Amino acid sequence: MESAIDTIAELGYGRASFAQIASRAGLSSTRLISYHFAEKDDLIREVLRTVMAKFTDYVRPRTERESSPRARLLTALEANVDFIGDHRRDVVTLHEIERNYRTTDGRLVMQQRAEEDLETLASWLRDGQRLGEFRDFDPEGMALFILALRNGVIHRYHVKPDLDLPALKRELIAMVDLATRFSSASNG
Repeated sequence: MESAIDTIAELGYGRASFAQIASRAGLSSTRLISYHFAEKDDLIREVLRTVMAKFTDYVRPRTERESSPRARLLTALEANVDFIGDHRRDVVTLHEIERNYRTTDGRLVMQQRAEEDLETLASWLRDGQRLGEFRDFDPEGMALFILALRNGVIHRYHVKPDLDLPALKRELIAMVDLATRFSSASNG
């Protein structure tokens, strides 16, 4: 898996063949790969599962420690950007798969995960509104905007690895906080 992740991150999805992965892994033949994975699709699905598990295992414990929806939201954004910085090759691989890999029926493979992320975020926003932590807005629309901002960081980091991620993290968190919270003028 690690050699496949490295190969996709370095060469891109299209050029990440069994031969390239075997070479990077120090294997003399692709047979060991094809023994476990009948075709590239099987390998890519496992790479995707592996990277998404790393991402989830990094972010979820941090967000689950938070009791309020606002804290959960801001912590999730912080953890997402921290993961991006700490796991560049995984994020580049994820981005390569997201942009290029389609299921046999033509759908982008990350579409289901994006819908799950959108629903999770929208539920946090609805909870925050119900508890009076967030102002009135469309939770699904706001969730879409927030994920687009986060994804923008991922996409840019893919092509510009020297981004100032700490500064981007501060601005992303401040922007989302300002967009979702009550302003002091509206509170009285």
